[in-house]
Amino acid sequence: MALLIRELQRSAKGPVADDKDWWRLVFDTDTKRLYVEHAWQHTEVREAGHSGQGKEQIEIPDYLTQAGQTAGHRELWRLIQTLFREAQ
Repeated sequence: MALLIRELQRSAKGPVADDKDWWRLVFDTDTKRLYVEHAWQHTEVREAGHSGQGKEQIEIPDYLTQAGQTAGHRELWRLIQTLFREAQ
């Protein structure tokens, strides 16, 4: 399975260096599926350093209609617009 991946947004929050989230545009060349992947790695300082990590796949329309417009949303809109921009 070949995946083509382009990062849309990365964020770090909290006092711990490994408290991060990533949003990536992913195209699976085998299944011909395009989606946004949200991956995270969080460490809960208040809970004795317990950590959690994971990934979820989000359909493009669902991602674009989520509340709030982040840098990731703006980057995806920019990429979509370049696909439909007419040659000058």
